[in-house]
Amino acid sequence: MDIDLNADLAEGYGDWRMGDDEALLEVLSSANIACGYHAGDPAIMDRAVRLALARGIDIGAHVGFPDRQGFGRRVMHIDIAELAAMVIYQLGALDGIARAAGHRMTHMSFHGALGNMVAADAAMAGPLVAAVAAFNPKLTIISSSSHAIETAAAKCGLRVVTTFLADRAYDDEGLLVPRRLPGSVIHEAAAVLARVRRMLTEGVVTTYSGKELAMRPRSILVHGDTAGAVNLARILRREIEQAGGRIVPVSRQQN
Repeated sequence: MDIDLNADLAEGYGDWRMGDDEALLEVLSSANIACGYHAGDPAIMDRAVRLALARGIDIGAHVGFPDRQGFGRRVMHIDIAELAAMVIYQLGALDGIARAAGHRMTHMSFHGALGNMVAADAAMAGPLVAAVAAFNPKLTIISSSSHAIETAAAKCGLRVVTTFLADRAYDDEGLLVPRRLPGSVIHEAAAVLARVRRMLTEGVVTTYSGKELAMRPRSILVHGDTAGAVNLARILRREIEQAGGRIVPVSRQQN
């Protein structure tokens, strides 16, 4: 079993740092790089890209709302054509930095409130996924489970890989539970590990309401901005490898 272990990185700004990117890059197989909208700036992006390149780790654009103050987790109502242009703008920013460093962008993902909205709304997913395809049809979209994104990607000929957010609760439709609800974010490492273990061995996750939901992701995401992220990533990597799995980025996994 090949599975990708990734995290969201480059989420600082200026002298302010969020998470320990360098330590996480010793554990991951791919990284989602903030592109300056919800977090990140050119220098931080460049540093993360070069660190990833030195370690042979895949990089992808982590595209969000223009919401630094809210870390991209606040809902914003933006005209869909303007939002599509913002998606392309962020993809281009990381692609340029990656090319200059001698690296390449293999995937993208939607961040925070934007990701939740796109995953739940087919009318929103269609044009934004089409924007990704127009920029580079070879990019893979890494997403939490979403019929809206999967359907839109199929129309555009884009590959979608489902990622399991180990520390986030799911609803009965496989969408992420809003962060405002109690228990939507799982902080205990033991509980996160138990969820990952069950997902790997049984292919199911217990939803917020207590139901069992079938899930066979090919990637596991650790939130780099949460306390204990590095230790959690190490624990998850050890768990996967002890179960006979290999940590492999999605670009090197067979379709």
